[in-house]
This record gives sequence, C-alpha cells and structure tokens, in this order.
Amino acid sequence: MRARNIELAVGIFMLIGVLAFVYLAMRVSGLAMDDGGSGYTLYARFENVGSLKSRSKVTIAGVVVGRVVNVHLDREDFVAVVEMEISAKVDNLTSDTSASIMTAGVLGEQYVALELGAEEDFLQAGDEIEDTLSALVLEELIGKFLFNAK
Repeated sequence: MRARNIELAVGIFMLIGVLAFVYLAMRVSGLAMDDGGSGYTLYARFENVGSLKSRSKVTIAGVVVGRVVNVHLDREDFVAVVEMEISAKVDNLTSDTSASIMTAGVLGEQYVALELGAEEDFLQAGDEIEDTLSALVLEELIGKFLFNAK
C-alpha cells in the first residue's frame, strides 16, 4: 500500500511538471491564450521585413501593445504589408506614428516597434502607418562591409 502511494505521488508530481513545462513553452513562444482579438487592425508597408512572422510582438516603448496578424506581399508595389492587431486599450496612436522592424538582441526575434508622433489626429481601425523603417538584415550588412573593405 505504501509503494502505491509513493507511485501515485510521483505520477502527480510528473503531471504537474509536464503541465508547467507546456505552459512555459506556450508563454515563451507567444502561443498563449489571447483575449480573442479585442482590438483594432492597422497596416504598415515595408521594403524588407526580414524574418518578421505572424504572432510577432508590436511594442511601444518596449511594452507589448499588440501582435502581427499577417505578413503578405503587395503584388502591385512589391512591398511587404504587415497587418497588426493593436489592443483596444491603446486607442490614441497619433496619425504620424512611425513603425520600425527591430531585433531583440543580436540574433533574436524580430518585432514591430511603434513610435508616437506629435499630431493631434489619431489612427483608426484599418488605417495605414505611413512612416516605416525596414528591417536590418545581418547578412546584407556583413556583405556590404566585406565588399566595401577592399
């Protein structure tokens, strides 16, 4: 009977450990249960998005305020169009807000950083951010350095 209780306790402990690992993996990967799209959509066009993917973060001053919903190619202008879902709590983005694709760390994930402007008009759902700065691609920078060093 004592061996059965020990086996049961070890099994429960292992189950809690596996559940904690799954929860941690979902939080780190950005797959955590979201609040179901309670926000509004903004768009931005970039010459190069690097390795920006769906579910990448959208931040203001380092604080996550949204997620990238979709990245697709505009077939007319041949630029990348990034669709972002911004939290409804952040409803005061000025019309001259700028969007940049940044990298967390040297080789980290890429995300969209928003920087507010000084206009008095605000962006509405479906609007496009005009002022954008594309991603810096490490391979391109190394190539430029190597070929200009000669």
